Amino acid sequence: MPSLAGRRLYLCVGLREDLCDFVAAVVEGGVDVVQLREKVAPTSAQRGPAGELARLCSDLGVPFIVNDSPELALEVAADGVHVGQDDVSVARCRDLLGDAAIVGLSTHAEAELEAALATPATYLSAGPIVPTPTKAGRAGTGVGYAVRAQRRSDRPVFVTGGVSAATVGALVAEGLRHFVVVRALTEAADPSAAARALRRALDEALSTVPVEPAQ
Repeated sequence: MPSLAGRRLYLCVGLREDLCDFVAAVVEGGVDVVQLREKVAPTSAQRGPAGELARLCSDLGVPFIVNDSPELALEVAADGVHVGQDDVSVARCRDLLGDAAIVGLSTHAEAELEAALATPATYLSAGPIVPTPTKAGRAGTGVGYAVRAQRRSDRPVFVTGGVSAATVGALVAEGLRHFVVVRALTEAADPSAAARALRRALDEALSTVPVEPAQ
């Protein structure tokens, strides 16, 4: 099972006209995991762009993950899939994609975390720590939940909700190490510059904490 311990900045992005150019720009700026997270368009509309992103991310040396559909991940040779609490199980993803694939699982509450720790997921996500339009209708979990999740987990926990250059330093100070970013990059006028600023803030914050053993 691949390790994501050294991966810190995880982009979720939906379909957009400049998808590959956008992803190339933010990866150059410091993003080191990419997920295609498209909640509106059907799988048929995602198939072509997902295949292009899989090839691009392979060339750039960053993992590429598909949201919700292990079948699509398998079809386009993605590195893995991310599923939520109401999606197909982690076990089913493993059956389809194999032990070498990355499989991520969202958690939002203590009971979900407890169950997730018993699965063969590669990584977990925790949050959103604050309410966000990308998780419409879901209340924020607070930072404390994400901190507890990371402390209890034997694998990386990627924090979701409100991650930006302005907030990431305080989150690192709380003990968090892995971050999902959406609007701070997808809504940026200059995505490359925004990614560089976020990565710089993250790296500066991480430089002040002790080196941790790999997960």
